[in-house]
Amino acid sequence: MSFNMNPIYNKKINKKDLQRLFWRSIPMEGSWNYERMDNLGFAWAIMPLLKKLYPNQKDFADALTRELTLYNVTPYISTFPMAIAVAMEETNSMDSSFNTNSIQDVKTALMGPLSGIGDAFFWGTLRILATGVGTSLAIKGSILGPILFFLIFNIPHYLMRYYGTFLGYGLGTNVMSKIEKSGIMDKVTEYASIVGMMVVGAMTMGMVKVNFVTKIGIGKSSQSIQSLIDGVIPGLITLGLFGLMWYLLKKKWNPMLIMLLILFVSIGAAYLGILGA
Repeated sequence: MSFNMNPIYNKKINKKDLQRLFWRSIPMEGSWNYERMDNLGFAWAIMPLLKKLYPNQKDFADALTRELTLYNVTPYISTFPMAIAVAMEETNSMDSSFNTNSIQDVKTALMGPLSGIGDAFFWGTLRILATGVGTSLAIKGSILGPILFFLIFNIPHYLMRYYGTFLGYGLGTNVMSKIEKSGIMDKVTEYASIVGMMVVGAMTMGMVKVNFVTKIGIGKSSQSIQSLIDGVIPGLITLGLFGLMWYLLKKKWNPMLIMLLILFVSIGAAYLGILGA
C-alpha cells in the first residue's frame, strides 16, 4: 500500500485544487465553536472541491452536510484529514455503491491520534523551543527575537500543512482504491467506527467535569457524594450526563438551549453547595 507526496491526478481533483485547499485551511479556527468545534472551518476549506466533485446541487448539499459534523484537530496538521476526506468524496462521486458512512468514520478515527501528535509537537515542543530562542534575544533588545520566534514556529507549521495536503490525498486515493478492490470496506468502516467511538468517549471523560461536593457522614468519616460514586463506578456521573445530552439531542432539543440549561443548573447547584471545583 504505497503513497507519496506527488499523487497521480487521474480523476477529478488536481494539484491546483489541493493547493487551494491548503490556502483555505489557514483560517480554519476562525469559526471554532463549542457545538461542533472545527466543523465550519473544515467544511469551508474543502467546499470548492466538493462543488467540483458534485455538480448536482443535491449531491453537493449531502456532501457538505457530511463534512459539517463535529470535528476537532490540531490546525497545523488539519490538511491531512481534509485531503483524505476529499479523496474519499472523490471516490464516492464516481462510485454509487461507495459507503459514505466510512468518510466520517475515518475522520473521527484520525481525530484523536492526529491531535495528540500535533499538540505534543507544535504546542509542547516547537512552541517552547521557538519561545526560548526568541525570548533570549528579545530581552537583550534584539529585533531578531520576535523574528526568529515567528520563523522557527511557522516554517515547520506551513511545511507540514502544505505537504500534509498532498500526503493525505495520496494516502486517501491509494488506500481507498486498494480497499475497494479487496472488498474489505465493511471491515474498515466497522473498525474505524469503533476507534471513533473510543475517541469520542475519551474526549468526553477528558473534557466533561462534574464534582458533587455535598458530603455524607460526620467529622473525619464524612465523604463527598462524588468520591462515593467514583469508588463504585469511576466516571458514572459524566457518563450519565453524556447520556442525558444525547437523549435531549435525539428529542430535537436546540443545542443552544441545552447549553443554557447546563449553565444555569451548574450556577444554581454551585450556589447551593451541591457542585464545586
